[in-house]
Amino acid sequence: MASLPKNVRQAWEEREGPVILATVSDTGVPNIAYVSRAELLGDDMVVLADRYFGKTRRNLMQGGTGALLFRDRQGKSYQIKGPVAYHQSGPVFDRVKGWTPAPTGTLHGAVALTIEEVYSGVVAE
Repeated sequence: MASLPKNVRQAWEEREGPVILATVSDTGVPNIAYVSRAELLGDDMVVLADRYFGKTRRNLMQGGTGALLFRDRQGKSYQIKGPVAYHQSGPVFDRVKGWTPAPTGTLHGAVALTIEEVYSGVVAE
């Protein structure tokens, strides 16, 4: 398990636009999705709201790893990789439910990505 370096944490706090979540099915088919609701949970986890996932949800329910891509205001991109867990109840789900207002979409679940690798461009952070 890794934690976010200070510069990447700052970039996360100043990110622009949605994050992009990449997953892979158990047969090796990749899928990507925009995610508008995401936040850091401590220094070693990113949690995301599943409001509209389809293929992404199926991939996440199988476990495995995921990758997130986000950009800061200057256009610099960052990638975070690690194992994913899908929650439909419990503390992670309740936390996401607290910042996902019902009128903006049904919350189907919460995704927890444990940070193992962090990249900016081709450089490991």
